[in-house]
Amino acid sequence: MTKETPAHIKEEMQKTKICILIPTYNNEKTIEQVVSSTMNYCKDIIVVNDGSTDNTKNILEGIRDKITLITYPKNKGKGYAIKQGFQKAREKGFDATITMDSDGQHLAEDIPLLLNAYSNNPNSLIIGQRSFNNPNMPNKNSFANRFSNFWFKLQTGKKLNDTQTGFRLYPLKKMKRMKPLNNRYEAEYELLVRIAWRNIKLIEQPINVYYPPLEERVSHFRPTKDFVRISLLNTFLTIAALFYGYFSMLIRKK
Repeated sequence: MTKETPAHIKEEMQKTKICILIPTYNNEKTIEQVVSSTMNYCKDIIVVNDGSTDNTKNILEGIRDKITLITYPKNKGKGYAIKQGFQKAREKGFDATITMDSDGQHLAEDIPLLLNAYSNNPNSLIIGQRSFNNPNMPNKNSFANRFSNFWFKLQTGKKLNDTQTGFRLYPLKKMKRMKPLNNRYEAEYELLVRIAWRNIKLIEQPINVYYPPLEERVSHFRPTKDFVRISLLNTFLTIAALFYGYFSMLIRKK
């Protein structure tokens, strides 16, 4: 790919059958801008309204003719929203999808970076790698990522710098019917491990990231509950790695 204009990227996204998937929950301040900026680079956008209780639903209804909207009344978790988005993308014939957070952290201007990486590494999972030297990054994010990176290497034997990013290009066709088993926050990490067990190539692509001022940040992470869930998941995945994961990678090795 040589041209990098938004119009050309939009054409490439159509040509390669890639859509954008944006799960959202109570992001009334940012969701419209996120969708609007993403439209510059992709015409096929799936937004999953995961039971928002603020004005998010009304905002999305106002742009319903420009997006594919999935909405349901009760919050079921990011993993469930991604699962619904994957299903819709497959139904509509897409071979891959880029997931983006709806809080404005991920920049639409970086979509071409993931697309270029995918063009150079077809059928790979492209991972938007954040810089942890960003002075605005919350300390808890850095710790959570180091914690996650440790377990990922233990469970897969592979090293990644950013296992917590939600800005990814998933090769749906290569993944076949794979979808998250978990419905909550930890689903993205679970997918990463299971994709590694399939021996699907993992490519990290450096991206930019925006962290709003502390008073403007919206986080749905529940420290106690989610940490317990993540710990239980890591226990399960570590045991599963011994009895399935490493064997799967071995027999799929080319």
